[in-house]
Amino acid sequence: MSLFWFVIRQLEEIEAMATSKKVITREEWEKKLNDVKIRKEDMNKLVMNFLVTEGYVDAAEKFRMESGTEPDIDLATITDRMAVKKAVQCGNVEDAIEKVNDLNPEILDTNPQLFFHLQQQRLIELIRNGKVEEALEFAQEELAPRGEENQSFLEELERTVALLAFEDVTNCPVGELLDISQRLKTASEVNAAILTSQSHEKDPKLPSLLKMLIWAQNQLDEKAAYPRINDLATATLEDPSV
Repeated sequence: MSLFWFVIRQLEEIEAMATSKKVITREEWEKKLNDVKIRKEDMNKLVMNFLVTEGYVDAAEKFRMESGTEPDIDLATITDRMAVKKAVQCGNVEDAIEKVNDLNPEILDTNPQLFFHLQQQRLIELIRNGKVEEALEFAQEELAPRGEENQSFLEELERTVALLAFEDVTNCPVGELLDISQRLKTASEVNAAILTSQSHEKDPKLPSLLKMLIWAQNQLDEKAAYPRINDLATATLEDPSV
């Protein structure tokens, strides 16, 4: 992101000057920004990377047609990946596992942690649906053997089984396992694994670049007052407070 490197350059220049805080006017800042040249092709690739990684297949296809930017992955695979993600988010873990194996059996064969977390999510769904006996049997047959081989798996299994000890999960210290956030966490892990198997980055580049911009601005805040971007959604420059 050119803006990020621009901010870094400003920081370096200011550090070489006097220790007093420099004030940069909007006119000066915008002039410097206008001197930064950004290739449209690079911006288009950044947008396509976000759409593909996050699974917006329709938007990616439309953007491909309008911009001429080719994705670095077959868009048809996005639909399959999103079907897996949706299945986990809806609690249909068995269906998700089947879909993952249809995509690429090696994903789960070579990732024991992911497979355990999917099985753990299956256990959570059984507990959520009040199937206590089935949950205990599943934990004993499918998860306990893996816990014996891996201490961290055992600890996660013990936390999950602890849900059965509380009639009111609102008072359960591990009640967050039943929150939708747990499904989303598992779904995100599966999504990342599928992307990795397809030789694609598991995280979109845009959020990382925005985090770098925030860090750079925070560093520059100590040295200067300048038109800052506080709202990343609009990227509006706000006049410096002197």
